[in-house]
Amino acid sequence: MDFHSSATADIAAAVRRFHELKKPFRIYHGSTSSTRQRRTDHSNVVDISGLNNILSIDESRMTVLVEPNVPMDMLARHTLKHNLIPLVVMEFRGITAGGGFSGTSGESSSFKYGFFDRTVNFIEIILGNGERVTASRTEEPDLFWGAASSFGTMGVVTLLEIQLRYVGPNPHLELEYLFTNNMEEALAKMQSSVLDPNLEYLDGIVFSKEEILICKGRIAQNKGSDYPTHRFTRPEDEWFYIHAQSRMQEAKLSENAIVDYIPLEDYLFRYDRGAFWGGKYSYEYFFVPFTRWTRWLFDTCMGTRMMYHALHESGLANQYIVQDVGIPYDKASEFVDWLDSKETFGHYPLWLCPLRVQSAGEGGGLLTAKRDTATTDTSDTADEDFLMNFGIWGPGPTDRRRFIDRNRRLEQKVHSLGGKKWLYAHTYYTEDEFWSIYDRKSYDALRGRYHAKNLPSLYEKVRVELESPSASWSEWFWSIRPFAGWYGAWKAISGGDYLMRSS
Repeated sequence: MDFHSSATADIAAAVRRFHELKKPFRIYHGSTSSTRQRRTDHSNVVDISGLNNILSIDESRMTVLVEPNVPMDMLARHTLKHNLIPLVVMEFRGITAGGGFSGTSGESSSFKYGFFDRTVNFIEIILGNGERVTASRTEEPDLFWGAASSFGTMGVVTLLEIQLRYVGPNPHLELEYLFTNNMEEALAKMQSSVLDPNLEYLDGIVFSKEEILICKGRIAQNKGSDYPTHRFTRPEDEWFYIHAQSRMQEAKLSENAIVDYIPLEDYLFRYDRGAFWGGKYSYEYFFVPFTRWTRWLFDTCMGTRMMYHALHESGLANQYIVQDVGIPYDKASEFVDWLDSKETFGHYPLWLCPLRVQSAGEGGGLLTAKRDTATTDTSDTADEDFLMNFGIWGPGPTDRRRFIDRNRRLEQKVHSLGGKKWLYAHTYYTEDEFWSIYDRKSYDALRGRYHAKNLPSLYEKVRVELESPSASWSEWFWSIRPFAGWYGAWKAISGGDYLMRSS
């Protein structure tokens, strides 16, 4: 704690200097799982990249005290040594605890526990005037929930206490695969599944409108002898979604349950290699055959840390649609039909993840505080307590105008269905559109109360800067495959601090 106290004192002093100068500043974390353009330079940065330590674990209270830049793989590995695991663990190894709290993060346990921010007991946060305070559900609750999903625009989070649960020694997941041939049946199976008190993980993959796989997970201490053990984190392992597709084919033909036993850590990060299925588009981009042998050969490049680095350096985020959106259950089938068209998206797979939505002022902060009927009791669950998350990831038009138009059409469709989009991704709303969706009056009042006006606003933080559609010769050159990709891959492989170099 001595190091933490000293480091946060330095950060608070830096924030105080910006406050006294009335100079806007940004927070530098050292890594990102966002696809948004980075606009950081040396002159207006508060560097918190050193806050990457696990400070303590309390086995009796089942909590862990962490600094914000602790990544999920480090957190899971540490807590598993104590037979514990966070209630919600994001699927990419490099997503951090602070990023999960500030960035509307959920995963396959979120049908039960809600967004990651709901599993945080309290935060330490440095306000925009350099004051260091603690916020929780009972102490400065407006600041606590306002900071959740605010993408660092309320202050500098420097510490979090996260809830854990017991999983025992050497935990495995018993993962059951269920096949459905339409979205209505898939939703019905998910709705019935959330009533199972022993179920811990639930998600799905849409391989086509007629091929949808539901994945249901329970913690198991002893592996059943009749079922194989599968791993997904080693170079020789198959990517999870490819394995799941083969299990779906078995489920189509079998009257018996199709079940895998998976080491819990392998399950938690099952999508990290290949970034779900986003990595297959890298093979297409570089004209490389997409085979098990080539996936093994280039495995080092297919972890999400490396892929995000290359994505930013290459600029290819401006050619791929990477969006997560939450849709009300009763509109999910309509949304799949809409996505199916090549003029709107037209790529598969899609990810399904039911998300428990908390009541106004709790969980998900300003971004999800629209419903007031949510409950933490999973024994009596109404559809309105949930949003169905759709992971929509695939190539977009290479023409800039058409790319922007397609993203804007997606935003408009989600809004028309009463849904939400998560703002880690490219955001194309106009400022008026954005604040017609989110509560600007409450947000601005909260920022004023806690001296956050020298930080970028939420809209300033997440919006895409739309450059002129007319391209220069150099932009045209870099648009030719695979030049930009080669550059991004080289920069990622050579390492370095890509965020600080971006502007």
